[in-house]
Amino acid sequence: MTDADPKDLKKVTLGEGNTTIEEIIAVARYDAEVVFSPAYCARVNRSREMIERFLAEERVIYGVTTGFGSNVTKNISVQDAETLQKNIIRSHAVSVGAPLEKEVVRAIQMMILINLGHGYSGVKLETLELIRECINKQIIPYAPGDGSVAYLSPEAHMALVLIGEGKAWYKNELLPGNVAFEKTGLKPIVLGCKEGLALISGTTSVTAFAALAQYNANQAVKTADVAGTMTLEALKGTIKAFDPRIHAAKGHKEQATTAQLVLKILESSEIAQQYQNERLQDALSLRCIPQMHGAVKKTLKDAAEVIQNEILSASDNPLIMVDGEGDALMGGNFDGTYVGIYADAMAIALTNLAKMSERRIDRLVNFHVSALPPFLVANPGLNSGYMIPQYTAAGLLNEMRNLSHPATIDNSPTCANQEDVVSFAYPAAKKVYELTKKLEYIIAIELMTAVQALDFHSSLKPSTVSQKVVELIRSEVPFVDEDRYFYQDIEFILKQIHEGEIVRIVEILIGNTDW
Repeated sequence: MTDADPKDLKKVTLGEGNTTIEEIIAVARYDAEVVFSPAYCARVNRSREMIERFLAEERVIYGVTTGFGSNVTKNISVQDAETLQKNIIRSHAVSVGAPLEKEVVRAIQMMILINLGHGYSGVKLETLELIRECINKQIIPYAPGDGSVAYLSPEAHMALVLIGEGKAWYKNELLPGNVAFEKTGLKPIVLGCKEGLALISGTTSVTAFAALAQYNANQAVKTADVAGTMTLEALKGTIKAFDPRIHAAKGHKEQATTAQLVLKILESSEIAQQYQNERLQDALSLRCIPQMHGAVKKTLKDAAEVIQNEILSASDNPLIMVDGEGDALMGGNFDGTYVGIYADAMAIALTNLAKMSERRIDRLVNFHVSALPPFLVANPGLNSGYMIPQYTAAGLLNEMRNLSHPATIDNSPTCANQEDVVSFAYPAAKKVYELTKKLEYIIAIELMTAVQALDFHSSLKPSTVSQKVVELIRSEVPFVDEDRYFYQDIEFILKQIHEGEIVRIVEILIGNTDW
């Protein structure tokens, strides 16, 4: 278990302690190497031995000696068990649309290794070693991302590559699965009984999306604290609304720590000191940063606990128990409702964060309330300045609102009504992941406009923290005297948010900003 920065992790060992969200990010986003511990291998081998014993005893086990879904009543002979596993992979690879991006595929592969490595799935170690080699050798299966209710289809596309079928990227070239293997010296495998089902069932894709979204969201809310504080500073907001006595009177830890953080950032600000009595109270997008950002943080904290629990859980069906005579327990651990509900909750929380940021952007560019030049350009009228970036933020916020409709409250029975309730956790997790990327853009626009606004306070110094953020952004984003191409400016700031650079330079100055 580690709290290290994912960018600093070069190797992740499965089976030594509890795998963390940060370790999943290290593999998915930053290409850390995956290795198996002896304990991991032992668990997998012990579970596989039990499956072989069950086959020899001709036990009736779902998905091993029976068909799938409502075909559970159809018995499958031992001789046909391998054909059954190949068939489930081929028949279930029916998700459609654009392929999942690289970091999502790698996160799902990682979750498959984690899930099946708990030792309850009966898969062969050889199969998991091949997935590990795909990760380490940068073979990225082609997996269309649309059409899953919670599991099965994208994972089936990925599993096709293991048997030498399907498609995969290798060195940015999309190749048939067997050709990608030939180029890397790998060989396809023959799936044994239970393995095809295990590879596509469970909450692996749901948890992978949610882990990526959780990491993005944590970076975003920390950066939003900084951006909101800089906006407060630039707009001559009063720091009296952050008096600890106010927040002690309301029993939410995240609210109080957010207020403390704002005061800590502004401790050295000449602007904040000069204007703390400028007005009696500010607009809610400034005054309620502790309350609203705090509520978002509480939701993210709760979601992180659920996602971490899911990472540590066995989500297969059936589960293979190795104690005593052994058993195969048929249940519903593949259900993704826990993660799905919290993915929906994260989407709602992050959209609330975005609406705060967008309103602050408007206050920065709106000369009717800012006491700053119209649209923050030195020569307004001839120049539009930052007029239209606020439109962009408003458009992104509208998209986020649409994505915030809960997916998990819906239902469409499948499999001849055998699966009469489905979680829709996959669309819930997928959309919150997409939503985090839109949020990052909105916060980038707030930072861009806040930095420009602070530059108009030439006679007073901003806080030391604000100044460091200004210097980082000004290293690539010049002061706006007249209109220019702003897209590249937004993209530069976005990268600093996404890679955690804004948070890093702030924490160097004031310490950890966790809540």
